[in-house]
Amino acid sequence: MGLRTKLVEIAPFAVMVVLECLDVGLTTLSKAAMSKGMSHFVFVVYSNALATLILLPSSFIINRSKRPPLSFSLLCKFFLLSLAGITVMQNCVFTGVSYSSPTLGSAMSNLVPALTFLLAVIFRMEKLELRSLRSQIKIMGTLVSISGAMIVTFYKGPAIGIDPGQSLKNLPPPEPLSSMLTKTSNWVIGGLLLATASLSLAVWTTAQAAILKGYPSQLTIVSFYCLFGTIQCTILSSILERDPNAWRLRPDIELIAILYSAIFGSVVTFSGLTWCIHKKGPVFVAMFKPLSIAIAALMGNIFLGDTLHVGSVIGAVVIVAGFYAVMWAQSKEEENGKSQVNSLLSSSQNSPLLESRIRDHDV
Repeated sequence: MGLRTKLVEIAPFAVMVVLECLDVGLTTLSKAAMSKGMSHFVFVVYSNALATLILLPSSFIINRSKRPPLSFSLLCKFFLLSLAGITVMQNCVFTGVSYSSPTLGSAMSNLVPALTFLLAVIFRMEKLELRSLRSQIKIMGTLVSISGAMIVTFYKGPAIGIDPGQSLKNLPPPEPLSSMLTKTSNWVIGGLLLATASLSLAVWTTAQAAILKGYPSQLTIVSFYCLFGTIQCTILSSILERDPNAWRLRPDIELIAILYSAIFGSVVTFSGLTWCIHKKGPVFVAMFKPLSIAIAALMGNIFLGDTLHVGSVIGAVVIVAGFYAVMWAQSKEEENGKSQVNSLLSSSQNSPLLESRIRDHDV
């Protein structure tokens, strides 16, 4: 029984590590597919359409008797959830990666915890006491994370891992100034798009947690989430992608990327994230984002030949430092809250009047 309890407690941690690996694999594959000329708008439509074909029938078969009834207001919430989590977030992610690299995408995703904290404060889901040291650390950690994202976006820096013994005659010729400016501009555009995707993901995570409280059927939420996302992205792609040839799939890396995105990037990832949010909350899900930068750097270097730059490393370290400052303050607040509850419960054993007041408060 003890082993089973430990496995249940460890399961969300293991799921989140696997999901981060799958997410980095998705950005790496999508970058490879888009480098071959695949439209990122078409990529999002096809992957979500295939995920919907898998999820929607399953949602009406599995737990059919336990599924709460659907209402128009609930469907509207699913629609808005799709708008943030698929139409805005995924399109910004894949467009940003096409302009920059998967490593930058993973580095910018570390903004999600700080942005989630800001949203929680704005919507009064998180208490903020300016005189409290823990609240001050949260604010400073949030500002540090945002500063790190700015470093990653606007400072690329020299490449890491260049052989110092390489002779000058083997070095490539210097790039024209116009080419260097174009690459720098693309890097900044990619960073801004990825920052927008991080904000959308923070909105999605917070809204998902709120919806799960009133509608606990996780599979139904994910199914309609993908369905509405497919409809929205189809409309958007038909406007922005005018080339009919872009909708033709080639049986190479494009098809592999779409299958991977649909199965692992949508079905597995969305289901796993929803389950972890339901079990542990949105903050728990957000705390695993710093892990992705190391995975992305390794996979990008192995599969895409991407070069790691100093700016990405410095910015990622700054983002992670700010993030863990926020997490430390959050954990201390939770420990303080638990100790107060335990002290009240222990006091209630010696005070019937206090015990009745606690019961009244719980009711």
